[in-house]
Amino acid sequence: VISVERLEHVERVAALVVHWAEQMGVPDSERHRWLRAVWLHDAVRDAPDDVLKTWAPSALGPAGLRHGPASAARAKADGELDRGVLDAVRYHSLGLAEWDMVGRVLYCADYLEPGRPFGREDREGLAHGFPQDSGGVLRKVAQARLIHTVASGWPVADPTVRFWNSLVGRALPASG
Repeated sequence: VISVERLEHVERVAALVVHWAEQMGVPDSERHRWLRAVWLHDAVRDAPDDVLKTWAPSALGPAGLRHGPASAARAKADGELDRGVLDAVRYHSLGLAEWDMVGRVLYCADYLEPGRPFGREDREGLAHGFPQDSGGVLRKVAQARLIHTVASGWPVADPTVRFWNSLVGRALPASG
C-alpha cells in the first residue's frame, strides 16, 4: 500500500543505496540485502490505520512509527527470512543498537535521500561522505533525528535511546 509520492521516495532511497554500494565495493549479496530493506521499509506506510493495526497490533504511536513494524511483519509473512533485513525495516524510524550494516544503511539513506525538503546542503554533504565515513555519518544522522524528536516534544523510544548510546559508546547510569 504505497502512494506515487512514497514510491518516488523509495526509488530515491534505492538509488542512493546503489550508489553507496558501488562506491564502497560492497558484494552483490550484501547490496541485495540493502535493497530488499529499502523496497520493504515503507511497504505499508500509506495504508489505513486498521491495516497497520492488523500487521502490528502491539506497535504504539502514530503511523509514522507503526509502519516500520507493520512493514516488517508483512515482509516476514511474505517470506523474508533475513533477520537483519527485518530489523532494518522494523526499526528504520527509531534506530536499533543491534543493527548490522543493512539497518544502518537504510536509516541513513531514508533520511538523506535528496527529495526531502529540509537541510538539503547538509544532507547532500552527509550523503556524499557516507561511503568514506559511514560511522561518522550515521552518528550525525542519528543526532539530527534525535534532536528533531526532542524538539517535537515526542517521547524518545527505548530502542532510540539504546541506539544513540551505542553510537556514542557509553550508556547513561541507571536511575535508582
